[in-house]
Amino acid sequence: MTRKEFSINGVGQLSEVSDYLMSLRDEADIIAFYGPMGAGKTTLIKNLCHKMGVTDEVNSPTFAIVNEYVTEEGESVYHFDFYRIKKLEEVYDIGYDNYFYSGNLCLLEWPEMIEPLMPERYVRVDISQGDSDTSRMIVCTLIED
Repeated sequence: MTRKEFSINGVGQLSEVSDYLMSLRDEADIIAFYGPMGAGKTTLIKNLCHKMGVTDEVNSPTFAIVNEYVTEEGESVYHFDFYRIKKLEEVYDIGYDNYFYSGNLCLLEWPEMIEPLMPERYVRVDISQGDSDTSRMIVCTLIED
């Protein structure tokens, strides 16, 4: 199991986490972000997308469930927000498997809602509050079932 911990004291240090997540790109196409409301899931996703060369505006797809962004190289990146999902049938209805198994990067917020559908291999990112309003503990783990 591959695991790395980061102690972040401001958004300026997110690049280190994004670089690490990009280094795992060959290992998994799915990155699942866990953490309470306001932990910084979307902020980290914005940083990661920027580093990947996404020129689109990156926002949490709270109501759309999924946003597609395109990198400068023309690669699609899918950003999911499962916060409002009440039943797994809703995820089936959007054709989640077409995204998850497309070979494109999928970034998942609130994956707790869809854990039975998670692939065998993905990166789990746990974000928790640190000692101050701007500090976070971020733990990245490659999951291989």
